[in-house]
Formats: sequence, C-alpha cells, structure tokens
Amino acid sequence: MPALGRVGVSRKIEDDKHRRELRQILLDLNPPKGLGFIVRTAGQERSRKELGRDMAYLLRLWKVLVKRVQNTPGPICIYEESDMIIKTIRDIFSEEIDTILVDEKKAYDRAKEFLELVMPKYVDRLKFYDESEPLFHKYDLEKEIALIQRRTVPLKGGGSIVIDPTEALVAIDVNSGSFRTDDSAEENAFQLNLAASKEIARQLRLRDLGGVIVNDFIDMRHESHRRKVERSLRDAMRRDRARTKILRTSPFGLIEMTRQRIRPGLKKSVYEDCPCCQGRGVVKSGESMAIEVVRILMMACQLPKAKRVTIRVNDKVAAYLNNKKRREVIDIEEATGANVQILGSEGLFPEHMECDCRDSAGNLISLPFLEEDKVNAKA
Repeated sequence: MPALGRVGVSRKIEDDKHRRELRQILLDLNPPKGLGFIVRTAGQERSRKELGRDMAYLLRLWKVLVKRVQNTPGPICIYEESDMIIKTIRDIFSEEIDTILVDEKKAYDRAKEFLELVMPKYVDRLKFYDESEPLFHKYDLEKEIALIQRRTVPLKGGGSIVIDPTEALVAIDVNSGSFRTDDSAEENAFQLNLAASKEIARQLRLRDLGGVIVNDFIDMRHESHRRKVERSLRDAMRRDRARTKILRTSPFGLIEMTRQRIRPGLKKSVYEDCPCCQGRGVVKSGESMAIEVVRILMMACQLPKAKRVTIRVNDKVAAYLNNKKRREVIDIEEATGANVQILGSEGLFPEHMECDCRDSAGNLISLPFLEEDKVNAKA
C-alpha cells in the first residue's frame, strides 16, 4: 500500500501468536521505506518464500504503474483486475510446474508479459501450443473436467468416493467396491482410506467446495491407522490455497473439517436448478400428483357457481387419473353437477398443474385455495 509506510496483518486473523509471526516475516523481507504491506487472510498459511514472491510481484507492479503515470499524458487506465489466465498463473504457478501451455496467441502474449514482470526467470517455461490436435484433447483433460462434475469419483485399484454437496455441508462417503490389497479387512480399509484421503483433497480443490465437510471413511479398528489417515489428509490439503481446519476422527469414524470459501463452487458456476424439481433431484410420482389433483378437483367443483372444471397436467399424471382414478372423478361430477375434463401434455413438468374453473356463462372463477408454487391457475 503506497504511502502507508508500515506492515500489518488482517484483523480477521485472530490468533495473536500467528499475527506476530506474520508481521515478523514481513519485516524480515525488508520492504522498501514508504511502502506498506498487509497480510490478508489468504496469506496466513503461506510460507516465507511465497510471501516474498508476492511482495516482489507487488513491488514490480507498483513500479510499472508509477512509470505509466509519469510517461502517459491525459486520462488513462493505469490498472485493471487481472483476467482468468493471469489469476491462474499468479495463484497456482510454482517452481514445481515445468511447463505452461497456452493455445491462443493473445492469451499467450498476456501471460508472457505478466511472467516477464513478476517472475522473469520462469518465462522460458511458458510455451505457445500451435499443434493441430486440440490441447485439451491431447492431454485428456476433457475426461478430467467431466469427472469433477460427477457425483462418484473412482479410485485406483477399486473403490470410490461419493461427493454430495448440500445447503448445510458437504458429505463425502468412501466406498470399498472391489478394492483389495490384502487378506486382512483392516489393512484393506486402511489402504483404501489413504488413497481416498488424497483424492478427497484433490477433489475439494478442483471443485472449490467450502464450508463444513464431513468425510465418512471405511471403519478401522486400529488407532494408529486412524491417525495415519488423518495425517495423510492434512498433508494432501497443504497444497490448498484455501484455509482448512481438520479435526480428529470421531467415534463414528468421521473426519470433520472446514474449508474456506474462496469463490462459488463448481456446481453453482456450471449448473442451475432444474425447473422440474427446483433443485431437489426428485419429483412427485404420477400417483402422488393424481391424489393431489383429485383433492383440488373436489374443492373446485364444490364452489357454488362451478359448472366446468378443466385440469391440465403431465400426460403420465393424466393417464393415471383417467384410468385408475376415473371412478373418483365420476363420483365428484355426480355429487356436484360439474363437468370435469382432464387433459394431458408431454411438455408439462411432472408436478405442473393448471386448473380452469368456469360458471354456466363461461366466466372464470378464481380459486384462492391454490398455492402458486404448485398450481398455475389460469387468469
């Protein structure tokens, strides 16, 4: 922060000892006089080397901005938020990455300019991909992208993990499947849980799942095995930029943890709620909807002026009403003197229902007892 002239730590980092350690790291990095730096929450688990690299990047960026202001007359945009490519390189690139491949020339030029500014010694690791075979296809990335959108993730050697994000938490279940490495059930469970712990950490990063996460591992009797699985999960989560907190294994064999929400998860970014079920994943059966329709029919036909009631529903619901519920519909007609017509349409959602009630003159009768989220009454 220009003109701040001091170092600080975000107030959201509450641990006093950790705050002192972070402040000392900043002082040891010897920031230039007149410029200030603040460690945000995203930096609290970062190493001295990572914080030093970030400081060097900010200093280079500031020098470029100052030079741009001094050499450019008139109003001009001197800085704008980085695009996805720059953010990816800035947040994820490390010495462990040998090559960065970019298959679009303008994106390649932006990435090269950024690396020359921030990490000039790594510019040679950036390569422009110009082969005829699509980049994602060559490295089989389509399969990986499809996999992170599935509920079930297979593990090498058999077994799988099932990931179910809900409103309150993310539930992850480890299934053994055909996984076998030893005649001992305990050893099989231990080896599978070790493999699952690494894949869980990977999937959490790829899907960017946050909040409370409950991992249901295969039951293990030996305390030493439980502790090793906990350590394996913690070690695998160290690569994660998001803050995490992992608890000990509970008496029920669950490992509860929290992960910082950095941005909306993959599911919310890629998908939207199904218009049929409003995101529940299930819809009422034809029988359930038919029972509800009969109840609505009974109330509509009992209105004093009701003479003709027309129901429009999904064709499966209509078929159920016109066959298995036909006797009940006839009884309603005979008891009230109203004429009932049931129409089916394949294009209507399974839970969609329209009810049109009219008097002897053909005038529409309002149905105040209908709930708007269940029934669309024609106006």
